Amino acid sequence: MNPSIVSYKNHRFPPQIIAHGVWLYFRFPLSLRLVEEMLLERGIIVSYETIRRWSRKFGAAYAKQLRRKKSSRKDIWHLDEVVISIGGRKHWLWRVVAQDGYILDEIVQARRDTKAARRLLVRLLKK
Repeated sequence: MNPSIVSYKNHRFPPQIIAHGVWLYFRFPLSLRLVEEMLLERGIIVSYETIRRWSRKFGAAYAKQLRRKKSSRKDIWHLDEVVISIGGRKHWLWRVVAQDGYILDEIVQARRDTKAARRLLVRLLKK
């Protein structure tokens, strides 16, 4: 299947929902039923069997699209800082995001430590 020619014709759900369901299944070690529950939490009622069919039909095409190209010197990375609440306590989430939107690495800290976040970025640049 050619990744540039993916047809969503005759599918009940929009391409974004199909892509998200397939991405969840292949990206994380989740069962089809867990992906079904995660989509249900977002208000999307879909059976695990439908997710399995989506994965069989679109999985190879998505995998080809997700294969990362080699990084070059012209690539741009961003270091994002977000404050999140886990168990009622503040935590800092640092993410290194590539220009294509891929999350390259992330770190969660109980206290704000900018030096550790910079070490994260430097470690990625050395790779």
